[in-house]
Formats: sequence, structure tokens, C-alpha cells
Amino acid sequence: MSKTRKAIVMPDTEVILKQMGEQIRLSRLRRDISVNLICKRAYISRTTLWKVESGDPSVAIGIYAVVLHAIDNMDRDLLKVAKDDELGRTLQDLRIDVRKRASMG
Repeated sequence: MSKTRKAIVMPDTEVILKQMGEQIRLSRLRRDISVNLICKRAYISRTTLWKVESGDPSVAIGIYAVVLHAIDNMDRDLLKVAKDDELGRTLQDLRIDVRKRASMG
């Protein structure tokens, strides 16, 4: 007997996942790609696609990637995740030692 573990996500993250699922659904519909074709291309069930388009946090990110790929190679958009990490870069810059004078050489 297999137990499915429910992913525990923060409320803000849940909202983001729901929005992402809706955007995936709308992208599919704008391109007039049927549920059956996406499922065939992504090797997933209709239930799994429904979970993706609902933003279900229990769906593995790899499934989201194959669905995006099945929608005209949209998986390239995943490269935009955390691309402009302004806070991380600021924190990194604060830790960099600044030389007081130019090196001899």
C-alpha cells in the first residue's frame, strides 16, 4: 500500500503554484493543444495534468518541466527561476573584502 505524502508549503507559495498552474493551462489553451495530446507528449495521465494545471504542490517539479516541454518547449522558461537574485547578490557583495590599496605588480 503506497501512501502519498502531502507537500507542506507556505500560503504564499501555494498561491504562486496555483497561478503557475493556471498560466500553464492558459498557455495550452491559447495554443489549442488538447489535454490528450499534452498527456501523450509528456507521458502522464489526465489526472496528473489536472494536478499540474491546478498548481498541486505534491506534483514533482520534473512533471511540471515535461508538461512545459510538451507545450512548445516552454521548459526553457524554468531558467528564469531565481535568475535575478538581487538579495543574494547584495548579501554576497557585503561579504566581499575590499582592498584598501592596489596590489603591487
